[in-house]
Amino acid sequence: MRERKIEHITVGDIATNCWIYPFSESGAAGPDRETPHGFQNCAVIDPGGEAERIIARLRELKLAPKYILLTHGHFDHIAALPALAEACPDAVIAIHRCDGDYLGPGSYNVHVRSFSAAGGTAAYIDSLWEDMPPPDTSLEEGDRVGPFTVLHLPGHTQGSVGFWDKEAKLLFSGDTLFRGDYGRTDLPGGDQTRLFSSLRRLFSMDGEIMVLPGHGPVTVIGEEARRPRVC
Repeated sequence: MRERKIEHITVGDIATNCWIYPFSESGAAGPDRETPHGFQNCAVIDPGGEAERIIARLRELKLAPKYILLTHGHFDHIAALPALAEACPDAVIAIHRCDGDYLGPGSYNVHVRSFSAAGGTAAYIDSLWEDMPPPDTSLEEGDRVGPFTVLHLPGHTQGSVGFWDKEAKLLFSGDTLFRGDYGRTDLPGGDQTRLFSSLRRLFSMDGEIMVLPGHGPVTVIGEEARRPRVC
C-alpha cells in the first residue's frame, strides 16, 4: 500500500508532524528510479524542528528531498527549514503566497509577533532562531507540485494549504484539520469564518481520503465530516 511509504517524525516542543513522502518522477507515490546519487526523490512536509533527526532519517532511507513543502508559516512547522535547506540545497522550498512573509528577510519579526500572540516570548524564538531562507516558489490554489494538488485552505493562517495526492487519496492538512478538531484562529492572520469555509470544503471531498495532519493522529475525511461541529 502506498501509505506505507510515508515516513513520520514528531518534532519540536509542540509535537509537530513532519512527513516524508517518497514519489516517482511521474508524480505518483511509490518506487522511483534512483537519482544520480542513488537516492530516491521525496517531499518533506512541515519540518518543524530537530533538523538533525530529519536529515538522519533521510540519509538512512536514501531519500533526497525534491521539495520542502510548508502547509503554513508558523514557527512550529518550519523551525528546521534553515538547516534542512542547507543540507539539501537542491530542494525547492514552497509556501503559499499569503504566508510568504514567514520566510526570508524580515521573517524574524513576523515570528516574534505571532509567537507573542500565542502567549510565548521572543526568548523562545531566539533560542532556536536561524535566518529563514526565502521560498523558491509561491503556491496558489490548484498548483501542482510533485504528486500534489495545492488546496488553499485559509483560516488558521491566510496562506494555509493542503497537499492533496488525488491518486493515492491522501491529504496533508497542516493545522486546518486534525482528528476531532481544527486549527486555532486567534493568531495573526487567523479567521474563524474562513476556516469553517475551508473545513466545509474538505468535508465535501471523497470520504475515503486519508488526512495526515500537522499534529496528532491520522484520520479520514468521512469520519471527520460525520462529527458534530459548529461549522
